[in-house]
Amino acid sequence: MSTATDSDATTTTTRRPTGPTQIREFEHSLPMALLRAREGVMRHFRPILADHDVTEQQWRVLRALNDATAPISVGELAERTFLLGPSLSRMLASLDERGLIERAAGNDARRAEISISPAGMALVTRIAPLSEAAYEQIEHQLEPGEFDQLADLLARLATSAAP
Repeated sequence: MSTATDSDATTTTTRRPTGPTQIREFEHSLPMALLRAREGVMRHFRPILADHDVTEQQWRVLRALNDATAPISVGELAERTFLLGPSLSRMLASLDERGLIERAAGNDARRAEISISPAGMALVTRIAPLSEAAYEQIEHQLEPGEFDQLADLLARLATSAAP
């Protein structure tokens, strides 16, 4: 990885801690870079979701349920979508009211099992080609192979052991 100057925005930057605080500059921290990248990516998807009256978080839930091979618990759904329980519960109520999910009693009567409904699958099917077109736009911003490389690197970071 090369070190860039402030005037060279296209080069990957590595900013090592300097000065009395010995901390990376805020603008060059990995969390900020990831947040900026997320915002850049989501600019492609937000209009699509808004046109279908779906929030980013609801889309995450529908995608997770669409990929599930069987109904899943609320806890597992929260883990898969990185949503907090109370937010997810409210969201599930909204998706249920819209007929986009189905709830069934799980093995334990206190635990509901959630699955995507036929209406939810139909919505995912309508959005899918638009989503794939957004992915193509994003991939065209990168060199050949970089999208897959980026996805692999992010997956490796996500699964790395906690300190």
